[in-house]
Amino acid sequence: MNDEWGHDPSVRLMREVFKGMEIAQKEFLAGLHILPFDERLRPCREMARRLFERSWALAARQGRGISEEEAGLLYVHCLARTLRSQGFDVPTGILPDEERIASLLREVLR
Repeated sequence: MNDEWGHDPSVRLMREVFKGMEIAQKEFLAGLHILPFDERLRPCREMARRLFERSWALAARQGRGISEEEAGLLYVHCLARTLRSQGFDVPTGILPDEERIASLLREVLR
């Protein structure tokens, strides 16, 4: 099958972003010893996705581009926040201390 969408640079970029998010999520959950198919994750993932989308949109409006690598990191920070809000133990220091990402999330959550 011919993948016409795959020739579009914006589609290729988004595929790389999603790939980075999946890899970052997998590593993060493994570090927390949470199985990726734990049924409690579904609402957390949905909340994290919404928070990620709001953060991504704010960064775009402000002209603060987010790289593929930063997108994965941003998503993991969003997921960590939602996991904590749902009672999961997410130890302080498990996430990389990335002030640019933390600052963006603070703005979105105001």
